[in-house]
Amino acid sequence: MKRRLAVRPGSPAGLSSDTLQLPDDGATATRHKAQLRKTEMNLITFSDRISKFLMIVAALWAFGLTFMILADVTGRGAFDAPINGTTELVTASIVIIVFLQAGYAIRSRSMLRADFLVVHLPPKTQRILAAIGYLLGAAFFLMIITGGWQESIDSFVEGEYEGEGALRVPSWPARWTVLLGSALAMVNYCVMAYVDVFRPDLMRQEVEEMKQLDMGH
Repeated sequence: MKRRLAVRPGSPAGLSSDTLQLPDDGATATRHKAQLRKTEMNLITFSDRISKFLMIVAALWAFGLTFMILADVTGRGAFDAPINGTTELVTASIVIIVFLQAGYAIRSRSMLRADFLVVHLPPKTQRILAAIGYLLGAAFFLMIITGGWQESIDSFVEGEYEGEGALRVPSWPARWTVLLGSALAMVNYCVMAYVDVFRPDLMRQEVEEMKQLDMGH
């Protein structure tokens, strides 16, 4: 529907006494709602792509790490020539790999959870309880960020490192990866809380996609 606005004779800009067509408030609200939905989907898609990219980086890192460990064990056992710094690199890499994959594990709903009681509640109550759990998870990662922010800065400025001897591994990459992974995990927990409460249609779609993926494996 459209509203008509009458213009009296003598109006500026050569307007006649014909009527002007103005969009109805309902149409405007619908258009704004559609734009909002598009914006929120773009933000969710952007977060998902970052999570998946970091997961792939972590997987490749872990894959490369296996060859380093194999070479170190082979060199140590067969030639009495281990690779210096392997222990320090593996220790730092484990932390980095875990936090690079944390965001994707959360967003793909792959985290372990006990729902033997929740499944007997109404669907709406289940979504609300799940959202509360997600917000608590976001709060947990926020505490990691606030608690480790200053230490990460100090580690970079002071040149903190791990290990002694031939190879000293800087500590700041692992510390900053913890902050990055925690920030993404916090964002994904908030996204899931929003989806479960306000967009149950997306939640059902994600759950169905997960079921199909599990069946494919």
